[in-house]
Amino acid sequence: MLEGEFIPATAANSPRLFVVLHGLGDSPAGWRWLPGALSLPWLNYLLVSAPDEYYGGRSWFDYPGEIAPGIHRSRQLLVELLDDLRAKNFPADQITLGGFSQGCLMSVEAGLRYPHRLAGIVGISGWVFEIEHLIRDLTPVARSQRLLITHGLYDPLLPFAEAQKQVRQLQAAGLDVAWHEFPKEHTIHGVAEIDVVREFVRAGYEGKKEV
Repeated sequence: MLEGEFIPATAANSPRLFVVLHGLGDSPAGWRWLPGALSLPWLNYLLVSAPDEYYGGRSWFDYPGEIAPGIHRSRQLLVELLDDLRAKNFPADQITLGGFSQGCLMSVEAGLRYPHRLAGIVGISGWVFEIEHLIRDLTPVARSQRLLITHGLYDPLLPFAEAQKQVRQLQAAGLDVAWHEFPKEHTIHGVAEIDVVREFVRAGYEGKKEV
């Protein structure tokens, strides 16, 4: 089972949860700033630690190299985590799943293959694994998922044009993808990008009661 750092909502007994997946070489500690930045008092956070050690941080899969086995393994671990959270009174439609870089890939990979609708999927500065296979395997639940994908115009690691192409493929397949580009490299574009994430996350809970 994956381990993580739980940061409770300011509001008591809220079932709303943001499951956050870090990038390559990072750890939950690298995302402790997020609750304060988003400033959503009714939102809990679970900062998840990737399963593999990587030069003092953690990794979701081998990179570079043969990435498929690690992705498949980590996807299954995330499915088990989401199932465990549902058993602990965090309903799927109260969970936002999101991540950065490798964490973006895993959020899209696990979120679109999960058999229950989530509140939303957030992917920052990442890419989609075997996108043709993913689109081929889309289920009715996957087609109902909300996605936010952001990317930097000047990303030196994951070219902007390829990320944009993948988003257009997802949109052409009928997926509900909100796409935002920023004048950034492989990072977070400060307040402007945080504002976009906050609004997307908030909108995912509109009209839902805190069960």
